[in-house]
Amino acid sequence: MRQNYRDLKVAVLGSGTVGSEVVHRLLHEREELGARIGAELDVVGVAVRDLTKPRNQDIPSELLTTDADSLIAGADIVVELMGGIEPAKSLILHALESGADVISANKALLAAHGPELFDAATAVGAQLYYEAAVAGAIPIIRPLRDSLAGDKVQRILGIVNGTTNFILDLMDREGQSMEAALATATELGYAEADPTADVGGYDAQQKAALLAQLAFHTAIDLEQVGREGITEISLEQVEAAREAGYVIKLLAICERVNEGGVEGVSVRVHPTLVSRDHPLAAVHGANNAVFVEAEGAGSLMFYGAGAGGPETASAVLGDIVSAARRHVAGGPGVAESTHADLVMVDPGVVPTRYQIALQVRDEPGVLAQIASVFSEQGVSVETLNQSAPAHPHSGEELATLVIHTHTAPEASLAHTVAQLADSPVVASVSGVVRVEGS
Repeated sequence: MRQNYRDLKVAVLGSGTVGSEVVHRLLHEREELGARIGAELDVVGVAVRDLTKPRNQDIPSELLTTDADSLIAGADIVVELMGGIEPAKSLILHALESGADVISANKALLAAHGPELFDAATAVGAQLYYEAAVAGAIPIIRPLRDSLAGDKVQRILGIVNGTTNFILDLMDREGQSMEAALATATELGYAEADPTADVGGYDAQQKAALLAQLAFHTAIDLEQVGREGITEISLEQVEAAREAGYVIKLLAICERVNEGGVEGVSVRVHPTLVSRDHPLAAVHGANNAVFVEAEGAGSLMFYGAGAGGPETASAVLGDIVSAARRHVAGGPGVAESTHADLVMVDPGVVPTRYQIALQVRDEPGVLAQIASVFSEQGVSVETLNQSAPAHPHSGEELATLVIHTHTAPEASLAHTVAQLADSPVVASVSGVVRVEGS
């Protein structure tokens, strides 16, 4: 170990599942971490809201305080694990303005206010680390920031929410309905009592914004990140996908798009048909994976646990070690780069493919009328499969058509679906899922 370097003071804000695990390991692995860094890490305190609340780990009572501001004063490294926007944002700004490096797992805050926080860090030569904010234990922020810094990332496809992947996986592999799979996820602790952030796609939307900002060196407005959750996905759609050789995943998709000779960025989250030959199709349970396509490096996939106390704490500790090593080595932090300043492309012009499931009247001329709708919108059909007619209680015979399109602009495909829904030969549009990554 490098000798004579002073101990580095670490303040931890928050002692939930992840915070308690981080403090436990900082205290019990002090010597080992110090040997890796070249300086000892001294936990000066842990800020909590309630001093009497039971903790997941035994944290010495003398470290606990409700005065976060006093902890920040004089700290070299501040670890924010409180979550939410406030008071986390104000405390991070306070820490950065005082010259401390900050580690955060707060994806919601970083997605909404990242540029402001990164600018505050740059202004004083500090560093803001956030490996744990995306995909838990999976190292993806550092590879994008450092390992691929000399390359040009073209596209990212990410399974970045373990809850939705667990639900869709149960539907695909065990034939459970959406409701049953969600109940199982809740029972096992993969889903919150209110699962809206997960199943509504909000969690993945925030992570997509962070990945895109880092990969494309462009400030991303969270409001411009397209978002669709999985709540409308039916077991019938999952089964139709399987029959066609696909699996449905909730993907965060970040890609460079050339529109009219101008390079831009498209960032969106939605349920997606992924070919079973694609590596992402093999990501099961609550695991996460991020598939990166770079100009020089080619295709890379990062896979592992996307959540959990020890798993997320691993990413936080990695950032703490990186911050501590920077202090030992000296020099300012690396500024977060948004130099490219690419435009966010209108989602309507982004090329994609659809799988469209229709309930149609089982009568002559139906296919011709449906084909004319696709023709009017300039959308080409790749495959069409028809199931045997069903006999609903009304006595009317309906057949199911599952149509896969060729690539077309999103707007053209959306207009096609809307026109099909208004067609007199279509009883209902029972499902629409985009096709990617094949």
